Amino acid sequence: MSLPFYMDQHVPAAITRGLRSRGIDVLTAYEDGAAQWDDESLLERATQLARVLFTQDDDFLVLAHQWLRSGRDFAGVIYAHQQAVTIGQAIRDLEFISVALNANEMQNRIEFLPI
Repeated sequence: MSLPFYMDQHVPAAITRGLRSRGIDVLTAYEDGAAQWDDESLLERATQLARVLFTQDDDFLVLAHQWLRSGRDFAGVIYAHQQAVTIGQAIRDLEFISVALNANEMQNRIEFLPI
């Protein structure tokens, strides 16, 4: 079983479509009615839903590190800088992570793309 992802509003729709075409469970902030929420609320929501948050917004890195330091749990964050990874590479790397790691391994973890 693969990890389910939660895409913040900065993630291109092509990444979501590519993952779904590979059978990966993806929910976007737009679909969840959360596209206008602040970063902390999005990370809380992804954690409530037991979904790893994928983002290209570097503010999430600051937030995730703050949560780590304070001992606050989250389901995991995967970050890719918009100019450091292509859409195809993001899809391939996220697919790999989704099958290589389980929810317990991603708990309170920050991963970076490209792998």
